[in-house]
Amino acid sequence: MRYRPMQPNDVRESVEIIAKHPVISSRYGSGIADLPAAWLRMLSSEAGHGWVFHAEGGQRAPICMVGVSVIVNDDFVRELKTPPHFWSGPELTKRILRGDFPALSEKQLREANSRGGLNLIVWEGCAHREFESDPELYRCAMDAFVQVHRGFLWKEVINAPAESADRLRWTLKTGGLLWDAAADRYADSLNGNAEEIVSKPHVVGVRRKELLERPWFAEASWVGRLFDYHPPLLGFNRSEQRVLASALTGATDEHLSRTLETSIPAIKKTWASIYRRVADHMPELVPDAFQSDAGGAPRGREKRRELLAYLREHPEELRPVARKLL
Repeated sequence: MRYRPMQPNDVRESVEIIAKHPVISSRYGSGIADLPAAWLRMLSSEAGHGWVFHAEGGQRAPICMVGVSVIVNDDFVRELKTPPHFWSGPELTKRILRGDFPALSEKQLREANSRGGLNLIVWEGCAHREFESDPELYRCAMDAFVQVHRGFLWKEVINAPAESADRLRWTLKTGGLLWDAAADRYADSLNGNAEEIVSKPHVVGVRRKELLERPWFAEASWVGRLFDYHPPLLGFNRSEQRVLASALTGATDEHLSRTLETSIPAIKKTWASIYRRVADHMPELVPDAFQSDAGGAPRGREKRRELLAYLREHPEELRPVARKLL
């Protein structure tokens, strides 16, 4: 099982998976026809994330699961949790196409991720019908979700509405909480019949507030890993972050040049800037930071590996921040 970022040419196949799911597609109604255009716009947003899963190797392996999330403003979260509730996915589709998408702008994202915190909405997470009973797929999906979203300063994370009573019970068992609008809080148990709850719009999520009140719960679940946050120490700029994020996938300088549409000398200049910044803030990480990294020399490769290994454990270094606010 493997996953990768969603690309524009994945959107049609991904939407077909949603359209063929009898429960999720019924929530969209005729609006399912607008979902491809909405997701294409979402992919161009700094606040949107899409990822697809494959059960087989190879470039042409069919997609077996799709996930889409978006970082939204406080007003949308407040609306979503205030009765009468609505289906979040169809509402996001309508809003992005009519021009009032509640996603944060790049500037808002940097500032909120530096202080105050962010709200994450899972737009959809849906498996192909042939794979929806595969436990390995959902284990992989949960691990991928944490990896994709670690390192952000989350304030609240809201999952896509459950499509079945069993899925709702599983979500509550694995760390999600059910929003109780009357009590104005999340609850860890069902307040009513599960089948009836999933037949209507509902909200499943968790806030940092609940985790602070239950530290033992955070330590024992994937939710704790997701909300675990430490301010970045190295202060990379966005161009440096883009190079590093691509390098984490194993990309060479030549591949980085093609992917980021810039010259190899520009890539090498960015690496030099990266090492200078590391030397300024954490010299022990790469002691010989000022030695040339050119030519793929053994020490150059080792130096790069050491830095990338650190970044895999500290994803906050690659998240958007307003450095002046840190």
